[in-house]
Amino acid sequence: MTYDRSSEPLSLPAEQAELSPTSPAALLSPLLAQFAAVARREHVTRAAVELGMPQPTLSRAVARLEAELGVALLSREGRAVRLTRAGRIFLASAERALAELERGADAARAEADPTGGRVTFGFLHTMGSEAVPMLLRGFRAEYPRVRFQLVQDYTDSMLDRLREGELDLCLLSPRPEGTELTSRRMGDQRLCLVVPTDHRLAGRRRVRLEEVAQDPFVTLEPGYGMRRITDALCAEAGFAPRISFEGEEAETLRGLVAAGLGVAVLPPASVPRPDLVELALASASARRELALVWSAVRPLPPPAVSFRDFVLSMKDRLPLHS
Repeated sequence: MTYDRSSEPLSLPAEQAELSPTSPAALLSPLLAQFAAVARREHVTRAAVELGMPQPTLSRAVARLEAELGVALLSREGRAVRLTRAGRIFLASAERALAELERGADAARAEADPTGGRVTFGFLHTMGSEAVPMLLRGFRAEYPRVRFQLVQDYTDSMLDRLREGELDLCLLSPRPEGTELTSRRMGDQRLCLVVPTDHRLAGRRRVRLEEVAQDPFVTLEPGYGMRRITDALCAEAGFAPRISFEGEEAETLRGLVAAGLGVAVLPPASVPRPDLVELALASASARRELALVWSAVRPLPPPAVSFRDFVLSMKDRLPLHS
């Protein structure tokens, strides 16, 4: 398992065969296994038995392959056959192509194996220290062979990648809208105002956000759910935040706040820091809803279905520090 800001790419091979009604790949690929069977056995009848097809049909298939290539691949010696020089050259490529096809089929089946396939799971950075490790540990106890591609990213990017099929599931906030996505509420997380220990409000337990209207703010970049929530809370309090720094991680923002570079609206830290104070916000809106999201138009692979059901079963046990 690796924490990664980008999912494993679903890339095309560097070299692609031409695909058209007259291209060699389209014309020859159905005949490769039949030719390889004859070449391995050096006997048409035995190869036909191995493939479970009539001997005349197999003979015609090999003859059609030779006609398409314009070369003789086999020399006939009674009931037996021998590879020609051209046949040996072509067989080497045919065997590589068949082996690669078999590996691809095995890999595709493995992806769909509910007990040993792969799940691509996206989540917010703030979920990476406690909630996600807890979920993975619990799930892997029951499904130890399932592999994970983990993606930590911001909400808008993860939703785009979910729609494109790059991700199976996302744990994010706020809960998205749209008929192309399915979401289930995982719980609410209270938000607080984070200030340095020498801030004028540090001795308070509860504050109104308008009390820091003149303070510089450090926030996540646009596109992050917490950024939208911060902007909305400030608008509700009657001001636009004066942003001094934008970042990509909550822990980075905490460091900036500790350095006296601004204040921040964030979820509670999993481990309190001695150089920061977290103040409760008076606004009832100072909460964020967490949701598990997946595509409503693209079926989930079996291992992702198993993981989705496990995560939903854990929704009341997530460490949200609310």
